[in-house]
Amino acid sequence: MSISSVGLFAGLLLGTALGATSAAAATDAADTTPAVPATPAAAATANPGTINDADLGTSVIGRFFAYQAAEWGKAASPLATDPNAPPSRRADWAPAPETSPPYPFTEYSYGGTTLLGVNRPASVDSPLMVAIADTGLGKAMSRAHIQAYGWVDVGGNLSTSSVRQGNQPAAYAFAPNTVTLDQAVLYVERTPDTVQSDHVDWGFRVAGMYGTNYRYTASRGFLVDQGLYQRNKAMGFDMPMIYGEVFVPQVAQGLLIRFGRFISLPDIEAQLAPNNYMYTHSLAYTFDNYTNQGIQLTLAATKNLFLQLGLTYGSDTAPWNAGQKIPNLAQMITPALWAQNGNGAAFADANGHPYGAISNTLFPGATFKRDPGAVPSITACVRYQTSSARDNIYLCADAINSGTWGYNNLQWFGGTYYHKFSDTMHVALESYTLYQKHVVNVDAGSPGYFLYYAGGTPFSPQYYPYNGPSGAQCADPTATSCTAHVFTALAYWNWQFSPMNNLSLRTEYYNDEQGQRTGTKSRYWEMGLGWQHWFSAQIEVRPEVTYYRSIDANAFNINVATGDASQAKNHQLLVAGDLIVHF
Repeated sequence: MSISSVGLFAGLLLGTALGATSAAAATDAADTTPAVPATPAAAATANPGTINDADLGTSVIGRFFAYQAAEWGKAASPLATDPNAPPSRRADWAPAPETSPPYPFTEYSYGGTTLLGVNRPASVDSPLMVAIADTGLGKAMSRAHIQAYGWVDVGGNLSTSSVRQGNQPAAYAFAPNTVTLDQAVLYVERTPDTVQSDHVDWGFRVAGMYGTNYRYTASRGFLVDQGLYQRNKAMGFDMPMIYGEVFVPQVAQGLLIRFGRFISLPDIEAQLAPNNYMYTHSLAYTFDNYTNQGIQLTLAATKNLFLQLGLTYGSDTAPWNAGQKIPNLAQMITPALWAQNGNGAAFADANGHPYGAISNTLFPGATFKRDPGAVPSITACVRYQTSSARDNIYLCADAINSGTWGYNNLQWFGGTYYHKFSDTMHVALESYTLYQKHVVNVDAGSPGYFLYYAGGTPFSPQYYPYNGPSGAQCADPTATSCTAHVFTALAYWNWQFSPMNNLSLRTEYYNDEQGQRTGTKSRYWEMGLGWQHWFSAQIEVRPEVTYYRSIDANAFNINVATGDASQAKNHQLLVAGDLIVHF
């Protein structure tokens, strides 16, 4: 995609997002995003620069491209910074552990909040904001400390898999041997000043995203239902973040309150493309929580210790799902009812013994909740970083409730750990376990199998023709349901070999014990090597090569849309990469 296309897209989407911002403000809507900025802010220190603002001209389009050109080959803005600007972080805070470029962050990742102690308003380096700086709109936004910025991300892959959506469970390059628009994103935001300690400040973010990656931010009941679940559209639109924030510096070292729809807190990785070491994602990230809706509090108890507590309505589900009921199509299954279902499987158990009838003990009523996981949930996290910023640990219990099988009602317990070996090498580690209870057993011949395919669950094919939550493959073939567990171990080993280049080695073990997350009951391992190269602070490429292996079953090259596994394999080699152009 050309840079001129980026400019055109930015102009069109800016108008839409500004309208959405006004609507959100009128209704006190709110939402969160990862704690890692989309384009990490450069430190507000005196910089002589290489160009003056006047050198960019007066045309909005001309200024946009002139600024992109002036920044080529540079890791930060070429414009001079104000020598009298306030510091970009608190004086006694730990130093920024990394630089961006070449990394996707300057602070080790933690979610649910604007970065505490290190954020000044309107500090994102944005060609779009530079382009409109002299216009009436630009000046008004500057006075209000509001910014609009984003990126376009185009990716492609070559794979040993070939069927439709056959790269799955690998993500986000789910379609083999294609080039796609993964994300076209616009943020409109005001971030609170978390460096100062003398006044309460506020902020908000409205984020719009179009592309294939909408399927990885989907929230049941919000925007994407028809396109993703009914039509399996390759590309769609979502708004993964619509939130407001209030920062109260007088509480301990600062308290930030975030409310609305926001990205779930834990993980090394994030949905938004620039927040990741590599183009593709780990299995650990692909199959855990994505977004929450509710309120999240983050307290800097000290400069080293942060505490978080949140109340949300499940994971990846709209709060209004809690009050919605849909018909139960299979309270009792008889041979006649099963025959009407038309899928051809014999109405018999795993040993071939015919069933007389199966009572729906999992969902016994005439109706059931549209999403049983849409219930009040608690998130609690603790983060500790050493004063040298060489070590950082972040432990979370994410969106915890009764754990009943829901759209994505994952009971997540785990954390991340970062260690910096030197100025050029660090490792990011993550491990978690998660579970859901009362997940329908979809093993052929089990009672749950017939209930599921006859429409006796909220997530049956009658309600989700495509991309619905998977059932479990339980150890007991006579069970109607069981608890589904996952265990993961993930590492990113990173080496910055020049100011604009980094290599990342991703190693991962993933155990989908009942197959509920990936659709295949198997242990997995994968190893990928990725290169992040920045041409400028605004343009980056991320080529990679990754090998996947499913140990216990053939999990790759399955047509997810039809369920055809006739060409399934237990391995996959993927050569992939993307181009991100920020604006």
